[in-house]
Amino acid sequence: MGTVPLKNRVEALEAEVALLKAKLERGPPSTKPWWEQIWGSFAGDPAFQEAMRLGRQYREAQRPKSSPRRKG
Repeated sequence: MGTVPLKNRVEALEAEVALLKAKLERGPPSTKPWWEQIWGSFAGDPAFQEAMRLGRQYREAQRPKSSPRRKG
């Protein structure tokens, strides 16, 4: 442990606790759910559109192939 006097360490801890208490008293920064906060943030983003296309392509490739039906 360093040579910082106990009094200084306690003062630093008390200051940190005061900051944490102040944050708690203010409450959460937003009452919206996280998904509402990010909704639409990728709109028009070509990289996102490409990721969605590749994901869809992968999922479709994982589906079992349907066999042709016989006419009876």
